[in-house]
Amino acid sequence: MSKNSLSEIKRSLETHVGAKIMLKANGGRKKTIERTGVLEETYPSVFIVKLDQEQHAFKRVSYSYADILTESVEVTVCNDEGQVKITYIEH
Repeated sequence: MSKNSLSEIKRSLETHVGAKIMLKANGGRKKTIERTGVLEETYPSVFIVKLDQEQHAFKRVSYSYADILTESVEVTVCNDEGQVKITYIEH
């Protein structure tokens, strides 16, 4: 894993703190978990998402930037019209 790639992902997410995002995460055993919420905070190794309360049992979830790099998590940032703005997938 390249440290530069992780720092680039972190930098990209930092610009969208407070934005509505959609997450697609690998739930194991061929399950995909889809969640929506607001990108609340970025830290040196993880980012925090405050989930929409009516849809989820948990209030917040955290993922590492390595999850995005390894394609375990796909983060899509949406604009006010609900259209996809940016998708982070490292190929």
